[in-house]
Amino acid sequence: MTDTDPFHLHPELRSVIKPAAESFFRDFDLSVLDARAAEDGDPIDWRTSDEEREAGRREWLKDSWDQDLWIFGYGSLMWDPSVEFDEVRHAHCHGYQRSFCLWVEGGRGSKEEPGLMLAIDEGGNCEGLAFRVQADKLDHETFVLFRREMIISAYRPTWLNLDTKDGPIEALGFVANHDYEGIIPDIPMHDQAKMISRAEGFLGTNFDYLSNTHDHLKLLEIEDTYVSELYAAVDNLRDTSI
Repeated sequence: MTDTDPFHLHPELRSVIKPAAESFFRDFDLSVLDARAAEDGDPIDWRTSDEEREAGRREWLKDSWDQDLWIFGYGSLMWDPSVEFDEVRHAHCHGYQRSFCLWVEGGRGSKEEPGLMLAIDEGGNCEGLAFRVQADKLDHETFVLFRREMIISAYRPTWLNLDTKDGPIEALGFVANHDYEGIIPDIPMHDQAKMISRAEGFLGTNFDYLSNTHDHLKLLEIEDTYVSELYAAVDNLRDTSI
């Protein structure tokens, strides 16, 4: 195994991380989501416009085009990054923690039973995976990444200082944007559990999303007390409702 192998530091991750070519997010068409939003009666400007998103991406990366880029994954990006990367490391992020604080009425929820999606928010710390993208791949890979993460303005691109066993790195991460009305950071745990236990949308149930996160954290040997406690609370609610 050589340094040119993306998994040379963590060969055990090869069987866990989905290849980019197999990812739904690699080539997905936003017009499909636009059609779904129209069916649900959402306004035509429900998402960030392609022009606005692209302008934001280029502004964010204006000083980084000639450099390799690290990307921090803390949710589904860990096992389904959808980008071609050249190295992966376990990484610790200080100052941010996982939080199901993004209120959604589509995808994994509905207007009748809203769901909650994952972000990282200020406070605490979390462990995830960092992916390095080579400079010569940066334009296309960040196009794929921003199309996925910046469909709406719920996340804020941020430079994060990460610790890895092979030294500190600076990485791009997507953190909760408190200027977005759907970010609600103070929902009590019990209410989070109730929402997640009930919510379902065209992408599936909210519980499946939480369960997938919980199971992959275990598979990656990443401990997150908050996610474990929330999963247990939702699982208990589902058991008592049967």
